[in-house]
Amino acid sequence: MDDREKQRRVEVFAGHCRDRSLPFTSQRRMILEAVLDLDNHPSADQVHERVARRLPGISRATVYRTLETLVRLGVITKACHPGRVVRYDRRTDVHHHLICLNCDEVADISDEHLDAIPLPDTSALGFELSDHRVQLRGICQTCREKEEGS
Repeated sequence: MDDREKQRRVEVFAGHCRDRSLPFTSQRRMILEAVLDLDNHPSADQVHERVARRLPGISRATVYRTLETLVRLGVITKACHPGRVVRYDRRTDVHHHLICLNCDEVADISDEHLDAIPLPDTSALGFELSDHRVQLRGICQTCREKEEGS
């Protein structure tokens, strides 16, 4: 992500904070910047590790709470899959994920066919869908090469 886009995203977050009377603190800014700088769908612990280099006293709880606030405000998204740690995604546009079942690596994939999957009618279940994200799970190339080399 280039510096101009990063600054724009920080300004959007600052605007959301103002609109909701939330303090726009240096901690919150640094946490957002860490997610925007990391292109690997970081976990909360990875974000904490990065931010703690600049703010040694920051707690994990502050990082977790702030990440959830960023998600609620639509500034970042979550890439979740069962049995694994929650990962955070700086991309908020429609895209999908490839997830390695061995190393937990998450990679973005954009595909117009996946984007066009029709959403089912869930009204009988009382559930209103807003969008969809497809997760394709398998084994990444790095893990396959390690297995073949063993």
